[in-house]
Amino acid sequence: MTEKKQLKYDKAYLKMALEWGKLSHCKRKQVGALIVKDRMIISDGFNGTPTGFDNCCEDESGATKWEVLHAEANAILKVASSTQSAKEATLYITLSPCTQCSKLIHQAGIKRVVYANAYKDPSGLDFLKKAGVSLTYLPYE
Repeated sequence: MTEKKQLKYDKAYLKMALEWGKLSHCKRKQVGALIVKDRMIISDGFNGTPTGFDNCCEDESGATKWEVLHAEANAILKVASSTQSAKEATLYITLSPCTQCSKLIHQAGIKRVVYANAYKDPSGLDFLKKAGVSLTYLPYE
């Protein structure tokens, strides 16, 4: 695929991830993620509480509850329970991954991450770079 065509797809998938993030019940930050392989969306996720838990993501003080799952973790867990594999796939995410999620991304075999906003701690991106995962920062237009 040409670079120009790839950029067009990257922008479209990131916009879809943004829309998917709007499904999150979190008040502080809504994050969406898509895993794409061979130009097919094989998984999706948004940040939120585990299945069966109250949808409220923040405690009384406004801090995020510890049990909240990040969007990319949800997408990876979803693909893990399917017949698909994330090996060699691209993760589109509205916020760059934290350190814990970066380990999951690497272990899932995801080879490329396209993100729209940078997380406050760049350690997750540093880890992915060290692991050989291709990173593309693509802010919304």
